[in-house]
Amino acid sequence: MLAFGLTVVRHGETQCNKDGLLQGQKIDAPLSDIGIRQSEAAGLYLRDVKFTNVFVSDMKRAQQASLVEMSADHSQTAEIIVRNNRTCHDIELLTDPSLKERCFGIAEGGQVKDMKNMANAAGQPLPEFTPPEGETIEQVKARVKDFLQAMFQHIVNDHQDKIQEEIPIPKMDGPLAGLPDDGLLCVPVHALVVGHGAYMSIAMLYFFEDLKCTMPYGSDPARRFSLCPNTGMCRFVITLKCNNADIALSDIQCVFINRRNHIK
Repeated sequence: MLAFGLTVVRHGETQCNKDGLLQGQKIDAPLSDIGIRQSEAAGLYLRDVKFTNVFVSDMKRAQQASLVEMSADHSQTAEIIVRNNRTCHDIELLTDPSLKERCFGIAEGGQVKDMKNMANAAGQPLPEFTPPEGETIEQVKARVKDFLQAMFQHIVNDHQDKIQEEIPIPKMDGPLAGLPDDGLLCVPVHALVVGHGAYMSIAMLYFFEDLKCTMPYGSDPARRFSLCPNTGMCRFVITLKCNNADIALSDIQCVFINRRNHIK
């Protein structure tokens, strides 16, 4: 068995976020000045939290900056967080297209309020509405599942020395200390994932409904599927069963949802 922490962070603000535009997959805007500052704040908040693995969407606003972008001070969210980290600033960032934002079809590039009007006209709540040519919730869930399977395999391959016959599954059944390393005290492996708002909301749906993830102590269940703010963080502790070539989920617990302590 192998236990590891998983911290999921939404990318920093882009100008499209600020202007209320729906980015999806067709628009890949860089971070705004505020988004860069948010990402720096997230990096400073997590600077003493060790990451053993980093996975990131292949879209610009989430991933590592190119050399040109770095020289122009347009570093993106994951690169900024890792660069500020005291223990793993030179860690490899693995990009994965399965972490790409949800496709919103013909609504991409328009105002978010316009898609709300489309959903109202269709008689559907916004999160469940799929614009023409867009991805359904089930299609995004399939990508979440694909990513988790690939991440589980990668982590097991990287941390064979951490696998044990039996491990006590930590139960977080009390209030948190409110610290950047909450939930990680007895966990030897810790993965950072940087992605997108709508994708994260659907990932939370998959975690809590399909995988039966436990809720954080004292938290409001209604917050499970709310949109994470830019550079907001969610954390989980995951335990895997590792039998030869077979890797299976044994337990998943949520430590916190949409934390934004670093944003003032």
